[in-house]
Amino acid sequence: MAYEKNANFRLRITRDIFRLLIAPPLALALVAHVAHIRLGWWSPLAYLSSIVFATIARVQYADMVHRREAKQLGARLIPRVVGKWPGNIDVMLKLRKGLSTGYIYQAYLDLFEEYQCTTLNTRFLWTDNIISMDQEHCKYVLATGFNHFWRGTAQRERLETFLGDGIFNRDDEHRTLARPFFTRDRVSDFELFERYTARTFAILSEKAALNEPIDVQDLYARFTIDAASESLFGKNLDTLSACLPRPSSSLPLERLIWPLFELFDDKTIPYVDTIRHWTDPLVKQTLEAKAAAKRAGVERNVEEKTFLQHLADSTEDVGKIRDQLLNILLAARDTTACLLTYVTYFLAIHPDVAEKLRQEVARVCGDQPPTYEKIKKLKYMKAVIDETLRLFPPVPLNQRQSRPVSCTLPVPDPTFPVDSQRPLYMPKSTTFFYSTLLVQRNKALWGPDADEFDPDRWIDPGRLSRYTSNPMMFTPFSAGPRICIGQNYAYNEASYFLVRLMQQFCTFTLAPDAQPPSSLPPAEWKAGRGRMAFERVRPEAAMTLFVKGGLWVRLGREAS
Repeated sequence: MAYEKNANFRLRITRDIFRLLIAPPLALALVAHVAHIRLGWWSPLAYLSSIVFATIARVQYADMVHRREAKQLGARLIPRVVGKWPGNIDVMLKLRKGLSTGYIYQAYLDLFEEYQCTTLNTRFLWTDNIISMDQEHCKYVLATGFNHFWRGTAQRERLETFLGDGIFNRDDEHRTLARPFFTRDRVSDFELFERYTARTFAILSEKAALNEPIDVQDLYARFTIDAASESLFGKNLDTLSACLPRPSSSLPLERLIWPLFELFDDKTIPYVDTIRHWTDPLVKQTLEAKAAAKRAGVERNVEEKTFLQHLADSTEDVGKIRDQLLNILLAARDTTACLLTYVTYFLAIHPDVAEKLRQEVARVCGDQPPTYEKIKKLKYMKAVIDETLRLFPPVPLNQRQSRPVSCTLPVPDPTFPVDSQRPLYMPKSTTFFYSTLLVQRNKALWGPDADEFDPDRWIDPGRLSRYTSNPMMFTPFSAGPRICIGQNYAYNEASYFLVRLMQQFCTFTLAPDAQPPSSLPPAEWKAGRGRMAFERVRPEAAMTLFVKGGLWVRLGREAS
């Protein structure tokens, strides 16, 4: 199967290699030939020197352009990381080690604190890459300055094979195509939620009766993907029927250096082929059914269609339909599964919160399935969910890229003192990474207890005013024109599941004896700062947040 679009990054890398490593020696050889200069034994050193001098000249020229444009815009340059080795290689290696072995994004936070700023230009290998935990800059990129940024080429290259022409990998009309499906009736399909919640609880009840631990992270991912697949495709993936992982059997996520390791071999292709083998026949069947219905003069209302049928009515492009399905399915599974995992984690380490939540559920819902109206009355439930999303947003790090015209970022937020009220110069076509997790734990925004789990901050009017006066400091579902169109689905599904969970179980206990040993927090974390000092699991992130090794817990019921 061909993957022509994904070849673009290989072409770019080839072009960069030619520009950086081949063009300078070729230019030197041409000049020597025209000038009748024989380099002789000096050729290797001369060619190597040409590469070095060309790199220096290119970097100096780019810096000159940046300074000139910044002056024209009345801005100042974003603070730059300054390492001891050329190209900041030492800082890059230290950061990579910190991100792979340390507490989640602590390595980024250490850099921000070292340079006393919330937005930094890492300048790794002399290339502009912006990292930020600045609330004002995130607000600008996501909302007020939205038109200056897009998903960009870097993200498309990295995810083209997997996400293709889907909503998370494009900037055009794809969201308009998907949005009509997410009406209130769709995002509040409590009959669907009840069906898959019951199947999930049957598994939990069996383990609880035997006092055996279970990896709820794995189970919640099955629950959410089965419910989402029926809603989107009209066909259940039935992952809840598959075998469960055994204690201490979960493996850490493999991490690959990309893109050089995949220059000639895209390691995602076998998995993408499996996905397409399952989805493409469904898409084709739906398109055939659509054609047959059209010939028969039958037309369905939007409310009667699955998401797949809705897409088939909008386009006949099999690839576009498949990619949209996969993108939405990915979001529907990962967002809610991550949220439920970390809510369960907090219920286990904060039994007082679990008890307070159980009392609210009993008062509002009794032992009956919740309705949409009753869920709206569960104020403490909403506070628990929001506090979990604040500390552990499902997408803790995201990225945008500036468009091919330079712009300015607003004056930084008050996290660190600034010596200038001038805006910051944002170079054109430059990647901008921003951490929702760091913004939502920033003590300058949330107060000195920002690292603590306290749902009451969403109820107490005085503390809540921090958020209501500055809502962009809480963006677990993004913000602006690209705000998550499925956030209400996630809130409703998670709320429904948690109501039934509190009705069925009364105790939640972490089971470190079942965790893979390599997934337990290292002893040195206890001497760390913030949540690192008291975290009981090891949070990590790929595209979305997860618990390394799974979240193993024992659940208990009240004695009869």
